[in-house]
Amino acid sequence: MNDFFSVFTYTPWDNLNTKLLTEVKLLSLKSITKTFPVIEPEFFDDLLSNLYKFKHYSWVQCIKRIVGPNNEDYGITPWNFIWAMDNEGRIFQFLIQKERNEFKDSQATLVALAPPELGKLFNQYKEGAISRTLSLLNNPKKMKFLIILAPKGKSIAEEQQLIQVDKKTLEKLKHINKLKQMPNIKGQWFPTSEVKCPICKGALTEVSDYKVGFVCPRCGFKKVK
Repeated sequence: MNDFFSVFTYTPWDNLNTKLLTEVKLLSLKSITKTFPVIEPEFFDDLLSNLYKFKHYSWVQCIKRIVGPNNEDYGITPWNFIWAMDNEGRIFQFLIQKERNEFKDSQATLVALAPPELGKLFNQYKEGAISRTLSLLNNPKKMKFLIILAPKGKSIAEEQQLIQVDKKTLEKLKHINKLKQMPNIKGQWFPTSEVKCPICKGALTEVSDYKVGFVCPRCGFKKVK
């Protein structure tokens, strides 16, 4: 069991580190159950109801990055991270991916969990442990606190991509402006359409001779009209 997801999140409940990102590692459920368990919408409906009714249930937008076991970056929009503690002091951390962006009326998959002791429990009792744990999370009398961490804006990966695109665009504009300010030999930015000598490739000069139309001042070539 060594496949981990990393969640990078702000911790607004920590007054000393509100602007610092914290990395939380969670064990992939696929390492335990071979598949990602499905969570039905009813669980989220009950959880949303508890958010409205109880002060020790809360919601905060603070997730900025999610990295998979193979260092792949995910878009953060459909993800939520449940961080809870029951009255016995046991910690529960669950990474959940919703099928739709809405929190309510959406099925989801349970993707990863922490701490390791919870992973051992799920590995031993599988679906039975998952069902009992989700029921516990929605029991306000048995929970000391429950926080749902939600995405905040764009992910760090998306922000970095936008910065790179902006830099490339700026560099391209600077290059174009530089070209516009850099005249060629004739003092023109656009290529000239003058007649070239077929021998030395120099520019032909037009002459006022009824037999000869152009002369090359470099090699003496004459072009008849």
